[in-house]
Amino acid sequence: MLVDAHCHLTGSYLAQDQIEATLARARAEGVTGFIAVGTDLEDSSVVLALAHRLPGVQASLGVHPHEAKTWTPETGAALAALAADPSVRFIGETGLDWHYDLSPRDEQEAVFRAQIRLALALGKPLMIHTRSAPEATLRVLEEEGADRVKGIIHCFSEDRAFAARALDLGFYLSFSGIATFKKAEAVREVAAWAPEDRILVETDAPFLAPVPYRGKPNEPGFVRFTAEAVAGLRGISAGKLADLTTRNLEALCGWAPSS
Repeated sequence: MLVDAHCHLTGSYLAQDQIEATLARARAEGVTGFIAVGTDLEDSSVVLALAHRLPGVQASLGVHPHEAKTWTPETGAALAALAADPSVRFIGETGLDWHYDLSPRDEQEAVFRAQIRLALALGKPLMIHTRSAPEATLRVLEEEGADRVKGIIHCFSEDRAFAARALDLGFYLSFSGIATFKKAEAVREVAAWAPEDRILVETDAPFLAPVPYRGKPNEPGFVRFTAEAVAGLRGISAGKLADLTTRNLEALCGWAPSS
């Protein structure tokens, strides 16, 4: 039994009339749980509706760093109201993206801090996006006391030094299709080394499809290829990797799907 710890099922990523067929294909591959992720207020509302309607789907709601420029006090209040729902297991996708810089960096940081504080208020773990901002991401997490709620470093793409600090904060490392890329040596090293009780797997669908689908649109069913790759790096069976990552998600957010 596998869980896709981070996927996008809304917006321009996937036609709404294709969601159930996409999840059916995933279930045929042994994937029974899905954390669907919101990236802005409107998207988060749609994601929550999916979590209410579709079995095996739970939500992570937030404002992505790309969308930080859209944040207002009203956005924060509305997100807080949505995120109080029991189907919401994480706050985010939130964090810092200094690669694309689609929102000003100071606004990204302010919105990141606001969502950490929301997670603390609700007692829910965080779903963290970090790109080209490793030191700043860790600094904000440390300064805001994010170790009190913990969370996921989603689509892990940093090195072992970053991983060690994130683990010290109680965070889990979620590996995407990048772990199947032979040249992603640093990520593959961390996937082999990280404590077994702190690892997860995800697709980040529709992005970063794993080998053998690299370069094509990703979907939740492909998480099995990442799981197989991580299992191989760790020298364990794919079945054991599936079981432990499902247990890890439950330990972090209190939910595991039924088989």
